[in-house]
Amino acid sequence: MRHDERALYVISVAAELAGVHPQTLRIYERKGLVDPARTAGGNRRYSDADIAQLRRIQELTNDGLNLAGVQKVLELEAELARTQRQLDEVKQAANAAVASTHRQYRRDLVPVKQSVVVWQGGRRTAR
Repeated sequence: MRHDERALYVISVAAELAGVHPQTLRIYERKGLVDPARTAGGNRRYSDADIAQLRRIQELTNDGLNLAGVQKVLELEAELARTQRQLDEVKQAANAAVASTHRQYRRDLVPVKQSVVVWQGGRRTAR
């Protein structure tokens, strides 16, 4: 578990850190905008990642978005992050394949000057 995903804060502390009322956090949870961890007793525990999410929600609502709009923006941001991770994985795989191919065929590669001489030599002997 990453450090920012550890559930540390009770609802009152999380609300204060995010700059909202605790009841607002309950509304956000009901709307599916945030999903805090729960203790065995059912109490909410918010992580640093949850606090960052709450601050992002506040930023978007302060910009005039309603909660449905906020949810859509958060979904799109999450999709963008997933797509970026996939792109990074594909880039790494492609770079590894290119490096492997270069290593594999390095012994067969000949500098241009030498390759011209070899070709011309082959042509002369063919006459």
